Amino acid sequence: MTTRCVTIESSTAAPSAAAMITWQAAHRARVEAALDRFLTASSSAEGGSRLWEAMRYAALPGGKRWRALLVYAAAELANADIAVADAPAAAVEVLHAYSLVHDDLPCMDDDGMRRGQPACHVAFGEAQALLAGDALQAQAFLVLAQSRMPNPAAACALLAKAAGAEGMAGGQAQDLSGKVEAMGALEAMHRMKTGALIEAAVMLGAACGAPMGHAGHTALARYAAAVGLAFQVADDVLDVEGSSSGLGKTAGKDATQNKATYVTLLGLKDAKDRMQTLCEEAQQALEIFGTAAWPLKALAVQAVTRSR
Repeated sequence: MTTRCVTIESSTAAPSAAAMITWQAAHRARVEAALDRFLTASSSAEGGSRLWEAMRYAALPGGKRWRALLVYAAAELANADIAVADAPAAAVEVLHAYSLVHDDLPCMDDDGMRRGQPACHVAFGEAQALLAGDALQAQAFLVLAQSRMPNPAAACALLAKAAGAEGMAGGQAQDLSGKVEAMGALEAMHRMKTGALIEAAVMLGAACGAPMGHAGHTALARYAAAVGLAFQVADDVLDVEGSSSGLGKTAGKDATQNKATYVTLLGLKDAKDRMQTLCEEAQQALEIFGTAAWPLKALAVQAVTRSR
């Protein structure tokens, strides 16, 4: 997939692509370690070892960790102690994993492959997968509640809104209704189903540090809204242009299920143009921060240039 949004503009030189690769590798290693730690059963939980196995199967292997990287990038922008960001970075990944487990179930999107391996319900059975998703969701809030963030209760409330009827669950309900046919309804649905957790990742990262004032908070919220929608448009394009082996999940599902997408409503070229516009909007929203926002800008580019 190609796009014009491949540069990071700023008033001074941005760090090199190699610097971003190094930055991402270091922060992925942080969240992988945190996930392993937070998804290890205590000695008192041995009776549910199969459940923990399913949870780890769903959450640990193969993820891009893009949402966690957003947490870290926003935390650094807020001058936070990076160790404080480990918990929210892991929490958004755990919650994301729960949503994928449930989305793949036969009663939802009915997909047998995820992250290049059999979906959780294929590997463990539907009942165990359902429980694993439930437990992952609960674990995400436990991780936040026990975190070193300045206000864990506010963090839990932010993530809960992103996960609930005003966020991911509500967006999935709209998707399943089969009544999403116009562009306005499609964007509203995706701002809930996909964008809400991405926006929460950015704002949770910012909440790890000192308050950045109204202007900074508003700019970051604008970035988060644009990049969240850009990510979904890219998903719709990839569903048409990608392969199952490359995506790690079944390609062409939207067409098979006759779902309204940016591609079906706009056409492939205009969908790519919409993706480009959103990527540019996300980057422009960060100009107030100067070069300090370079990881967030680079992640916006990555959202629309990824291959999976």
